[in-house]
Amino acid sequence: MRDQIIEQKRGALALTTDRQRIDLDAVYGMLRVEHWGAQITLPILARSIENSVCVGVYDTGNDDQQLAFARVITDLATYAYLTDVVVAPAARGKGLGSWMVEAILAHPDLQGLRRFTLLTRDAHELYKKFGFSTDMPTSTYMELRPPR
Repeated sequence: MRDQIIEQKRGALALTTDRQRIDLDAVYGMLRVEHWGAQITLPILARSIENSVCVGVYDTGNDDQQLAFARVITDLATYAYLTDVVVAPAARGKGLGSWMVEAILAHPDLQGLRRFTLLTRDAHELYKKFGFSTDMPTSTYMELRPPR
């Protein structure tokens, strides 16, 4: 059930899967400055959030300011793809990315999957501590990229 809400607290910080709390403008701003998110539009981001399992981290002592975001594209049965893991520059280095990945991997709706994947150019160390690896048998990965 993609709409099951998970909430955790760490002092003044709150992590939740409640999509209603997502500050779309804040997430859009965080993604637009990252190499992978520069092409996203606000309407596409909004649609992607509606159709994903999402996690946000908020500063409850600062008007619920959104500090971090991640989402998982999944069929909730066999496959999940972790994407758009982003932390606001001022909040980096505080373990928010790790907290989100930990919460995602523990999410009850994402247990028993055959495969959990992600792509990263520069955050291999973050994901390795959770068991993600680049050591693969002969590649089965293929992709189709429609022309823009």
